Amino acid sequence: MADTDAHVSSEGPERYDTYSAPIMRPFVAELLDAVDLAPGSAVLDLACGTGYAAHAAAALVGPTGRVCGADIDAGMIRVARERHPRLYPDIDFTVAPADRLPYDTATFGAVVCQQGAQFFPDLNATLTETARVTRPGGRFAATVWAPVDRQPYFLAQQRAIEEYGGPEAPRTFLRPFTRTAESLTTALEHVGYHDTAHREVTFGITLPPLAAYAPGHLAALWGGLITQAGGEKALTEAGRLVLNQLADRTAPDGTATLPFTAILMTATR
Repeated sequence: MADTDAHVSSEGPERYDTYSAPIMRPFVAELLDAVDLAPGSAVLDLACGTGYAAHAAAALVGPTGRVCGADIDAGMIRVARERHPRLYPDIDFTVAPADRLPYDTATFGAVVCQQGAQFFPDLNATLTETARVTRPGGRFAATVWAPVDRQPYFLAQQRAIEEYGGPEAPRTFLRPFTRTAESLTTALEHVGYHDTAHREVTFGITLPPLAAYAPGHLAALWGGLITQAGGEKALTEAGRLVLNQLADRTAPDGTATLPFTAILMTATR
């Protein structure tokens, strides 16, 4: 999911995978549909995190296909391997930075990137490398989050981070929401992609009961920043603040159905 340390969990990549899944997985089908996978396809999940897209891609390409996942975080790769669905062919998960991929030129007919493009330190360098490993005519698709002020759940997290995360935390939190379709289009066309397009994808996602989920998710992604600033008490208070902000959206069973919006970017090599 990310080629950066911005999402390193204070509780480990297993907790990251568990708590992020309800929000991340609904977007995977849209991402994979955009690259038109078929049996026998070769696909790379770039900045794969714990492998949500790679795991789903394996079911689409079948035993004659090839699926690879690359991420700079060794812990994420370990969890991706451990949670690989064994019904499908092996997935080659590799620890590697996105701008130095260990694959031959023109290896993949498709490259996907779920919520990773906003973290690349040098977007042009990464996409140059992505273009290198993509076959002529191959497809690229990436999702990035729409602005945070359009996402009630993330907005609640932002306010908790601002209150309890310390002076540098708000800037770190906002990083996933700063990559625009325009910047991606410019970078993709600069490195040789064409037929670039983008559209918004919105899902109403029903989150698990928030009393446990919202504080757990906050701790899994941002617990290190908050406890560094104010200790465990600050983390408890931050979780309570998230819950309070979402109280009017919480159903009697404790769940909450909230809109999440991503920008889906596509291009052809």
